[in-house]
Amino acid sequence: MKEDITVSELRGIPPENVMIIDIRDEAAFALGHIDNAVNISPERLSETQLPRDRDIVVCCRSGVISEDIAESLREQGYSAANLTGGYVRWLGEKIALQSSSDRAAEIERSITRKFHRSIFSKFAKALNEYELLKPGDRVAVCISGGKDSMLMAKLFQEIKRHRKFDFELVFLVMDPGYSSENRAIIEANAKLMGIPITVFETDIFNSVYNVQNNPCYLCARMRRGHLYNKARELGCNKIALGHHFDDVIETILMSVIYGGQVETMMPKLHSANFPGMQLIRPMYFIREDEIKHWARYNDLQFIQCACRFTDTCTTCNPDGAARSKRQVIKQLIARLSEENPQVVMNIFRSVENIKLNKIISYKLDGEVHSFLDGYKD
Repeated sequence: MKEDITVSELRGIPPENVMIIDIRDEAAFALGHIDNAVNISPERLSETQLPRDRDIVVCCRSGVISEDIAESLREQGYSAANLTGGYVRWLGEKIALQSSSDRAAEIERSITRKFHRSIFSKFAKALNEYELLKPGDRVAVCISGGKDSMLMAKLFQEIKRHRKFDFELVFLVMDPGYSSENRAIIEANAKLMGIPITVFETDIFNSVYNVQNNPCYLCARMRRGHLYNKARELGCNKIALGHHFDDVIETILMSVIYGGQVETMMPKLHSANFPGMQLIRPMYFIREDEIKHWARYNDLQFIQCACRFTDTCTTCNPDGAARSKRQVIKQLIARLSEENPQVVMNIFRSVENIKLNKIISYKLDGEVHSFLDGYKD
């Protein structure tokens, strides 16, 4: 087998003649992978018995890390090749092959039928309960290209189809410097799902590339600012982000454990830097597992992280030495939920049922209030 193999060449090889090893982390593999691939991390490869009578194709996100792994396997006597372009290129070609108006209709039907209770009703509940959408609104539905924001776009389309009042939607995609493959996948998925996106470009990735401390945090702040600015330019008064229920729960615990304060991800808030603009989170009640279920049911695959530097960035690897705090919290919640399935809802209710007379102190508009203020001896 030659050192590099293309996606087209891989499709022409009978599955029984090749072993496809996907070296990405488990979370990325679970969200989507090449048919018949097996997930083996680079660390576990050395202790895994691999077949010597079959060709081996090594795949990572975009063919960067896998190139070195394939070379190492060849030095050990295996017939191994690197998949050029990696999973991203394979996914792009798969989406292109299945695009049709029938697929878009199937995806829409799944939302109103199979996932009506677990997804659509919860989306509508958040809109109503938190008054996220009002007559005359022009909402910039911000799409990153992941499963959450793509589903949010479809849900907004469905709500508008059954609207009780007039509002407008702009499906906004900001390109902070995506690789051409990532950009192509986002555009292909939007076309497949019937989402008319508006794309604008920035150079955020280049701006944060050499930042040593918290580049991901800085990148997120800059992206938020660019989204607000473009949305306002397009006449929008709100931007919608695809944060879901699990994001809310994780944020509550992160604020307590790492921030030393009780704080949550709000369903809506006014922008501090863009007067008259609001941010809304209409996926507030939707569980992440249901979003994953919807994607699998419709055979939809999205990029977990569209950062240009993911293949060489350990902060994006949940199993690496520099695991993010959110990943630690996610795993903690999973362990606690094994013992008590009500843990997640209890965490959420804790920020709905705060008893101020049982709090030592709290802040309101920057002013500290103590229980001693009204305490009488």
